[in-house]
Amino acid sequence: MPGGQWLRTSFTAEKTFMSHCEYPEDAGYLKCDMDDASETHEESLGEEAFDTVNSSIVSGESVRFFVNVNLEVQPTQAAESELPGGCGLLHTSRKYLKLKNFEEEIRAHRDLDGFLDQASIILNEPATSLDDVLRAMLLGLVHKRDSPEPECNLDLLMAMLFTDAEPPMEGKVHLLSDTIQGVTATVTGVQYQQSWLCIICTSKFLMKRHVCISRLVRPQNWGENCCEVRFVIMVLAPPKMKSTKTATEVGRTFATMFLDITLRQKLLKTRTVDEFKDALLHQRQLLTAMKQGPTPSIHYSISSICIQRSHQPLQHKDFFPVAKGIREDFARRFPVYSLDFTDGIIGKNKAVGKYITTTLFLYFACLLPTIAFGSLNDENTDGAIDVQKTIAGQSIGGLLYALFSGQPLVVLLTTAPLALYTHVIRGICDDYDLDFSTFYACTGLWNSFFLALYAFFNFSLIMSLFKRSTEEIIALFISMTFVLDAVKGMVKIFQKYYFGSSHGNHEDEHVSALSLMGVGTSLNTSFHAALNTSLLSSPPELTSISSRPVEHVSRETAVLSLLIMLGTLWLSYTLYQFKKSPYLHPYMREILSDCALPISVLTFSLICSYGFREIKMSKFRYNPSESLFKIAEMQSLSLGAIGSAMGLGFLLSMLFFIEQNLVAALANAPENRLVKGTAYHWDLLLVAIINMGLSLFGMPWIHAAYPHSPLHVRALAVVEERVENGHIYETIVNVWETRLTTLGASILVGFSLLLLPIPLQWIPKPVLYGLFLYIALTSIDANQLFERMALLLKDQASYPPTHYIRRVPQRKIHYFTGLQALQLLLLCAFGMSPLPYMKMIFPLIMMVMIPIRYKLLPRIIEAKYLDAMDAEHSA
Repeated sequence: MPGGQWLRTSFTAEKTFMSHCEYPEDAGYLKCDMDDASETHEESLGEEAFDTVNSSIVSGESVRFFVNVNLEVQPTQAAESELPGGCGLLHTSRKYLKLKNFEEEIRAHRDLDGFLDQASIILNEPATSLDDVLRAMLLGLVHKRDSPEPECNLDLLMAMLFTDAEPPMEGKVHLLSDTIQGVTATVTGVQYQQSWLCIICTSKFLMKRHVCISRLVRPQNWGENCCEVRFVIMVLAPPKMKSTKTATEVGRTFATMFLDITLRQKLLKTRTVDEFKDALLHQRQLLTAMKQGPTPSIHYSISSICIQRSHQPLQHKDFFPVAKGIREDFARRFPVYSLDFTDGIIGKNKAVGKYITTTLFLYFACLLPTIAFGSLNDENTDGAIDVQKTIAGQSIGGLLYALFSGQPLVVLLTTAPLALYTHVIRGICDDYDLDFSTFYACTGLWNSFFLALYAFFNFSLIMSLFKRSTEEIIALFISMTFVLDAVKGMVKIFQKYYFGSSHGNHEDEHVSALSLMGVGTSLNTSFHAALNTSLLSSPPELTSISSRPVEHVSRETAVLSLLIMLGTLWLSYTLYQFKKSPYLHPYMREILSDCALPISVLTFSLICSYGFREIKMSKFRYNPSESLFKIAEMQSLSLGAIGSAMGLGFLLSMLFFIEQNLVAALANAPENRLVKGTAYHWDLLLVAIINMGLSLFGMPWIHAAYPHSPLHVRALAVVEERVENGHIYETIVNVWETRLTTLGASILVGFSLLLLPIPLQWIPKPVLYGLFLYIALTSIDANQLFERMALLLKDQASYPPTHYIRRVPQRKIHYFTGLQALQLLLLCAFGMSPLPYMKMIFPLIMMVMIPIRYKLLPRIIEAKYLDAMDAEHSA
C-alpha cells in the first residue's frame, strides 16, 4: 500500500440552504474544524487544513482515516428576515480513524467472509448520476432474495443517504451524509483518491447489515473531490450493533482495501462477480501478510523495568551472578532518589494539595485494618501481639520502606494470611509448650533468610511467568474476600444482637450458625489481604468495651450496624465518583474524591457515637501492652523447634515472595505510566530486613498489600476521560512518583498510638466493614476479568471497543472468561477453606496457575487469542 494514504470520512447532517443569496461571493458557510481528542496529536491542523485538495498537512508517512462532519444549523425566522438571500451555517468536524489491522482485528476477516458471500456487486453500472447509481444499489440490497428488508422504505432510505430530508429542490445543496474517502498525504499537502467512494448509513428500519459494491462503466464527476469515481461502496446497518459491527467499522474494512491503487486497477480488469470477489480475498491475504512483520510499539522511558514479560523461557544463567538484580535496581533508582522528595514540591508543576489528600487517604486505609488485625492478633495470641504493637510495627516498617525502597508507591500492611500464620504458630506453641515470642521470632528470621536468598539469586524473575490474566484472577479473589469478610462480620453482629436471646448461649449459637453457613472459623480467610478485611472477622469478644454496666441484647444494634455499613459504603463511593459530576469547581471535586474514605469514616463514626449513643455498637478489642519493645530470647529454643520454625518460615516466605512481587507488578503496570523504574529484587531484600526486626520485637509481619498499592498509584495519578465509539474510559496521563505520601501516612500511623483507646475506639466495626466494601468496589474498576464477566450480562451493542473485543472472537472471549472463573474457584477452595493448614499451602496453589496458563489453556484456546487477552495495554 503506498505510504502517506488516508481515508477521508465525511459525515453531513441534515441541512438546508436557501437560494439566491444576496452576496454570492461572501455568502457560503462558516466551517469549524475539530480534531478528535482520542487520537495522538502528531500534527496541528489549522482551520484551512482540509478546505482544499492541496492543504498543508503532516508527514507523508502517516496513514489515517478522518471523518468530515458537516452539520447545518437552520437559520431562525429572525435570521431569515435579515438575510433574504437564505444563507445558512455549516459545521464541519473531522475525526481520524485507524486503518483496519487485518492481522490483529478478527472482525476484518469476518466482514469479508460474511459480506462477500451475500454482497450485492454490480459490474458495469451504466448510470451517470449519483442518485441513479445509489438507487440501483439500494434496489439490489432491499430486494435481495437471501436477506430481504420488507420493512425498509426505499425513498426514505435514499433520503437518509443525503443531508436533505426530502428530494432535491431548487436551492438545495445535495450532500452525502456519511462517506469515507482515501487521501494521500504528501509534503505539499493532501490529494484525494477520487476514483472510489464509500458511503455508510445507519437506519432503524434495517434488520441486518448490508454491503453493496458498484463499478461504473465510465468515471463520473460528482463534485469536488469526486471527479472521476469508478467504484462506490455502500454499507448499511441497524443502529443497535456491537461496537465492532457498526456501519463505520464495516466501511473501514472495505475502505482499507480500496485504499490500494493496485487493487483498484485489478478490479477494473475483472469480468465476473467471482473474479471481483477473488481479487478482494487476495488483497486480504496481502494485507494480513504485510501486518505480520514486527509492529512498532509505544515505549516510555521505562527501559529500566527488570521484570519483562518476554516470550523467552528463563534459563539458569538468568539467576546469576549473585545480587545482579539488586545492583541493577540501585543503578536504576539511585539517580532519581532525590526527585522522589522534590517532585510536585519544587518547580512549576506543584501537587501539594494532591499529596495532602493522598496522605490522608493512605492514613485511614492503613490505620483501620491495622487496628482490626491488631485486635484479632490480640485475641489469637492472648495479648502477646496487640493493637499497640501492630500500630507500632506498621509505622516503623512503613517508615523504613518509604525511605529506602526502590518503589515507594507500594504500601506495606499486615494482612489476614499473616494473622492466620500467627494463629497457627500460637497453636503449635500451646501444643508443645514453647515460648510464643521466641518461636514467632525464629519463624520470622527463617522467613527473612529465605527472602534474602530469593533477592540475591534474582528469583523475582520468576514473576515474569505470571500473565496479566493470572494476576487479575488473584486480584479479583482478594476483592471477593473483602466482600465476604464484611458479610461475615455483619452476620456475626446479627447473630449476636438480632437472633441471640442471651449472652450465655450466644457463643454456641454463633459458632453453630456460622458452621451451618460454611464459614466456620475462617473469618479471616482472605488470601491476599490487601486490606484484607478479613480483619474484622473478629470473634464475639471484639465487641464494645463499654463502661456501662449490663446491656440487653437489642435488635436495634444489628439494624443500625447494617445501616452504618451501607451508609459508609454509599458515602465513600459517592464522593469517590464525585469528580465525574458537574457540581462545584473541578479542584473541589477532586479534593472530595481523594478524601472520600476519611470523610465517610469520620462522618459515620460521629453519627454512631453521638447520634445513637444509647444503642450499643460493636467495637474493636484493645488491651494495652506492658512493654512495646522487648527482644525475644532466642537461646531457649531446641533444635527440633528451630527445624519446625524453618519449615513454617519457608511456607511463609513463599507467601511473602508472591505477594510482594505480584502487588509490585500490579502497581507498576504499563497503563500506570510510571517512569522512574522498578526495584523488585532490592525491595524484596528490604522487606526481609524490615520483617527481621519486627520478628525480634514480637510485632506483626508486613508485606506489600493489594489493593492499597494500586489505589495509592491511582490517587497520585492525573487522569483524563476519553471517548471512543461512544464509550467513555479513563486513562492515566502521568503519576506523581513520590515518597512523601507513604512517609507522611506512616508518621501519622505512629502518632495514632497517642489516640488509643480514645478516640480511635469510637470507630465502630460496621464502619470498618463499610470500608472493606468500598475497597473491594474500587479495586475492581480496572479488573479486566470482572469486565469480561460483565459482558455476559450486556447487550452486544454496549460492548466497549477494547483491544480484546476487536482481536478475539466473542466465543473465545467467553471461553477464556469461563476458564478464569474455574481458576478463581480453585483459589477460593483453598484460600477460603476453614482448615488453617490448608490455607497455609495457598501459595503453592498460586504457583500451579503458571503451568495451567502455559500448558493447559493453549490446548483449548489459540495462543494468539490468549496473548491478545493478556496484552498489557487496553487501548
